[in-house]
Amino acid sequence: MKKLIYTLAYLLAAAPLAMAQNWKVDDAHSKVSFSVKYLGISETEGKFEKMSGTITSAKEDWTDLKAEVTLDVNSINTDNAQRDGHLKQDDFFNAEKYPSIKFKSSGIKSVGKNMYVIMGELTIRDVTKKVELPVVYGGQVKDPWGNQKAGFKATGSINRKDYGLKFNAAAGTGEAVVGDDVNFTIDLVLIKA
Repeated sequence: MKKLIYTLAYLLAAAPLAMAQNWKVDDAHSKVSFSVKYLGISETEGKFEKMSGTITSAKEDWTDLKAEVTLDVNSINTDNAQRDGHLKQDDFFNAEKYPSIKFKSSGIKSVGKNMYVIMGELTIRDVTKKVELPVVYGGQVKDPWGNQKAGFKATGSINRKDYGLKFNAAAGTGEAVVGDDVNFTIDLVLIKA
């Protein structure tokens, strides 16, 4: 009987168990950038400089990935302090009342080698909508300090007015000062917890 117990214990210890791997956002090496039309003739670009989040996945191919990511609205930076201040007001994000933008995944599907679509809910201000984000997995590497890192890049577009960013001024010739469609890129570096 002891031999059977030792054999079972050995087999269980040696068997590869699918255990959740916990990751967190490497804020120092991750970024969310965006661009929006300005007067219909150019684009204004910006970024959120602070983000946090956790990601779990037990499968090596990430097909069971679960993610929760938060952006700090007060960290918005368009290289213009006056514009940044306006973006934090009620015409746009209302950072005092809604200091965070949140994404929570609800599923993921593989659409090719290292290519995925992540489904989830995006919350801006008090509006939550379902979104699908195309994502490219960049791979994993161990950094010089022994930390395991993984990289992802997501791109997408949303209509800002769908989320209550209602600013609607027009130029003298009728063009919108700020376009409705916001294009964004998320360069996400994860560090294994």
